[in-house]
Order: sequence, then structure tokens, then C-alpha cells
Amino acid sequence: MKLLIMAANGQIAKIVEKRILNETAFKDVELTLFLRRSSRLSDLTDNSRVKIIEGSLDDKNDVNDAVAGQDVVFVAVVDHTSNNVWTKNVIEAMKANNVTRVIFTNILGIYDEVPGEFGRWNRQSVMSGLQAAINSDKLLADSGLNYTTLRLPWLNDRNEVKYVVTHKNESYNGVSGSRQSIADVVLKIVADPKFGFKDSLGIADPATQGSDRPVY
Repeated sequence: MKLLIMAANGQIAKIVEKRILNETAFKDVELTLFLRRSSRLSDLTDNSRVKIIEGSLDDKNDVNDAVAGQDVVFVAVVDHTSNNVWTKNVIEAMKANNVTRVIFTNILGIYDEVPGEFGRWNRQSVMSGLQAAINSDKLLADSGLNYTTLRLPWLNDRNEVKYVVTHKNESYNGVSGSRQSIADVVLKIVADPKFGFKDSLGIADPATQGSDRPVY
């Protein structure tokens, strides 16, 4: 399998990369890592399973060149651009290159699915980027691609994989979760591309459900 990770220097992206390169279950996965400054991943330059591409999600030619020949695309950043140029560029490039499987990072609360006081606080906190996040998910859902939207909780750096997954028509369960947990969901999709197929997955530690604020 050929996996393209866009915004490949992000914290979750780097956890995914490390696990793919170190776990035998992913020994047949080849990585293409797309980021603005390739020097940030210079420690992977000599790895035979890694190709590093310097480029910008703002540039449709850069995106198209990166997507060509891939099997799965993981966009490890939330599209908060005012006109959703990142989502549009990815969708256009995937269609042009007959690549169908995409995993796209987003935020919790895009369906008003987060209950209680935390839901109110979260909506207020993310309001400035909420409409762009909603639009990104809708563009993917309408694209015809085999997409998975990942609705991330408020993240912490706990060294644990502990989460529950909720779906588009369900209340979000939890308020926070670890970056390790989000990476684990991405790797489940890499291992089984049917997991999360044409779905929007909410991911959080269920032990944090009922908290009024993020749990770090």
C-alpha cells in the first residue's frame, strides 16, 4: 500500500509515521510525506520506504503531484481556510488520479453533536473556524470519494490508546483524548480501508464524558 500523509510534520502524523515504520503489521506500507519544509523530516530521508515531497495544500499542482500513484490519502490538518481550498484541492487531485480513499482531520461539534455544558463551551471556542470545518466535511460527503472524516476531541499528550468511536448520527462521547488514540484510528483504516468507510467518526476517551472543560 502507498499512503500519502499531508501536513506530515504534525504531531499525530508523526505518531502514524513512526508506528508504520516500526510495526511489522505495516511493513508493506510505503509512505509519501507532504509538507511545506522537507527539512523538518530530515531524519527520514534515508529510509527506503519514505518519499518526502515539499509542497503546499494551497497549491493544486503540488497536491496533484503528491496524490498521483497513491492508494490512501491522510490529511493530518483541519481545513480552516475561508474557501476550503485545501479540501477542494485534495478532492480534485484524487478524482484526477483515480485515488478514492481519503482520511481527513476535522473537529468535534460540526453537527452540533456535543451535548451539555461542554458542547456549549466547545461551540463558542471553535466558532471562528466552525463553518469552514462544516464545509470541509460536507464537501467530502458529497464528493463520491471513499472518505472518513475524523472528528477530533480536545487533544492531550497522554501516552495511552483509549477511545470510543461515535458516528455522525450519535452524540459525541467524551471531551478529550490522546494523540496516540487518534493515530490508532488512522492506523486501523490503513490496516483495513473499509473501517470508517464513507463515515464521520467522533473519537474521544469516554472516561472524560461529563467534564465541562478539556481534560489534559
